[in-house]
Amino acid sequence: MPAYAVPSFFFSRIINPVITFVVGTLGVNLQGAWVLAVRGRKSGKIQTVPVNVLIYQGARYLLSPRGETQWVRNLRAAGECELRRGRNRRTFRVAEEVSDADKPFVLQAYLQKWDSQTKSIIGLDRNATMAELVAAAPKHPAFRLIPVA
Repeated sequence: MPAYAVPSFFFSRIINPVITFVVGTLGVNLQGAWVLAVRGRKSGKIQTVPVNVLIYQGARYLLSPRGETQWVRNLRAAGECELRRGRNRRTFRVAEEVSDADKPFVLQAYLQKWDSQTKSIIGLDRNATMAELVAAAPKHPAFRLIPVA
């Protein structure tokens, strides 16, 4: 099982709640951020966390820069989620978890857009080689989402 890069107190208790409020409640678009709402696999309660939604080759992807996070485990168990930005709410089902063979391309596209936010977590930037992306891919779960009509 991939490791989990635990966020600092500052990020988990200050930054993430502020982003969740600004994006999820006020509806501000911060570099493509959304608030992911997914049912907890143990509690059954809706859990929320800010995420970057990647549009790659016409599909929506969620990639976990921190690895095997709680939202990743919850999404696997629930099989569906909601993305929120203000009043804009979209429901998705998980079409598939991206295979490690396909993940380097998704990871590369993710880093092209958000390396400044995630290079300290992932350890790579937008100039990463394919060999580095292949090596990093198993550590970062990714999901392709399909809109629910």
